[in-house]
Amino acid sequence: QVQLVESGGGLVQAGGSLRLSCTASGRSRSVAMGWFRQAPGKEREFVAATSWSGGSTYYTDSVKGRFTLSRESGKNTVYLQMNELKSEETAIYYCAARDHNCSGYGCYAGVLEYDYWGQGTRVTVSS
Repeated sequence: QVQLVESGGGLVQAGGSLRLSCTASGRSRSVAMGWFRQAPGKEREFVAATSWSGGSTYYTDSVKGRFTLSRESGKNTVYLQMNELKSEETAIYYCAARDHNCSGYGCYAGVLEYDYWGQGTRVTVSS
């Protein structure tokens, strides 16, 4: 089992920044980590993901140039630096881990590809 714990959410004004963290513990064999978000009344959507090896990192188009995903393997932690936040990005942000290998954007962005999920951290962007 793998436990994922997110932190770093909060209230920020539009145009501001937040950094989310996700730390994995337990019998982790994960090969990739991702960030997803879910706004009220909407489906969970992909934000960004990366492989632990560092060979692949993907972003959804709407966050490219504003969000940066980084990892600290020694601490089993990934970070999501979010800049220039927009009010429509208010959501609960979830960290996820994947055990199996696959490749390509579709794999990294697919909700169903991930095996473990954190409890989520709320991000509220005020306009």
